[in-house]
Amino acid sequence: MLFLGILVACNNVQTKTSEISISPIPEIKKEIFHDPDSAVISKKAIELDNKFKRLVKTNGFNGTVLYAEKGRVILQKAYGYRNVRSKKEELTISDAFQLASISKMFSAMAIMILKNDGKVDYDENIITYLPDFPYEDVTLRLLMTHRAGLPRYMSIAHSSWKNKKIPLNNDDMLDLFVEYKPDKYFSPNTGFHYCNTNYALLTNIVESVSGMHFENFVEERIFIPLEMENSFVYNMRQDTSVSLYVEEGVPGYYLRGWRWREMTNEYLNGVMGDKNIYTSVGDLYKYDRALDNFTLLPEEIIAESFKRGNPSYWKRKNNYGFGWRVKEDMDSTVFHFGWWKGFRTFYIREMKYQKTLIVLTNKDKGPGSSHFWNIIKADTLPIGRTCEIKRQD
Repeated sequence: MLFLGILVACNNVQTKTSEISISPIPEIKKEIFHDPDSAVISKKAIELDNKFKRLVKTNGFNGTVLYAEKGRVILQKAYGYRNVRSKKEELTISDAFQLASISKMFSAMAIMILKNDGKVDYDENIITYLPDFPYEDVTLRLLMTHRAGLPRYMSIAHSSWKNKKIPLNNDDMLDLFVEYKPDKYFSPNTGFHYCNTNYALLTNIVESVSGMHFENFVEERIFIPLEMENSFVYNMRQDTSVSLYVEEGVPGYYLRGWRWREMTNEYLNGVMGDKNIYTSVGDLYKYDRALDNFTLLPEEIIAESFKRGNPSYWKRKNNYGFGWRVKEDMDSTVFHFGWWKGFRTFYIREMKYQKTLIVLTNKDKGPGSSHFWNIIKADTLPIGRTCEIKRQD
């Protein structure tokens, strides 16, 4: 009877256990880190990439591109080839291009650094720094804003530099002005005349004041502090004759008939300041960020470089600051384009909405600037918000 009772008890326990209902394990709600900008940036990058791919097909675009907004790089990409003619050696984003006239902003920056060092005065007659200079009443400010009225050095070199197989350097250029003293376009500070002579002379002044070669000054005071490792100043200081080609950086190409040909070197490439800075899109963007962050100079000195150099009563669409064109029909926008011997370059800074576009090409023909202005004028991306913690339900 005892055994039977135990058996019955065990059976009762089993029966009760089988009747217990087990609820499902509740789903754990996870918290994940979410960047609200990533989707917007990705969509814009695809849009821009497609745009430049179309320009490759329709306009023969060949070069490198960087576009950024609010400190975020949206697109950084290379399209095409170093060797345009054979379509060999694909370009990379680290390739260095001749900046052509965009180089002028580095010449102005060198002067601004000397100003911050207390070694120059923007409104001092440049005879103070170049005693042999043959014109009166020309100041650093007038040179930087293209209001000096000076003649073009390329014109006097064309007629007076006898042996074009020998490089013309900045000292030679100054000597030509001293010897021939060609007529000015106008008296200083009475007009505007965009002229490469102005920025070539800035190089002479940097060397005179600093006691350094211009290329060394730029390297030491700009490139090295900003870690611009793919940048250099092309010079022919040690060359006794003009080489057939420029052996450094990406080669430039020009179209003759239906064929692209590599641009040969020439004697005018010995002059620095108005051209001859080579850099990559990434390095130029490092410079761009340094302007925003006042890495090289205080804010008040940087800000002055973006101010219009012409009097306020002048109604010019494209005014000029210190190495920058100022676009008056777009609020807080400065820019510079360049063309020189197989290179076309574009650099636009829209400062109100923090947009930057850099386009470097090694063809002397290609898409016009309107394509690039349309990118800048497009709607500002809704980015820059604080990253959110989103709850996943």
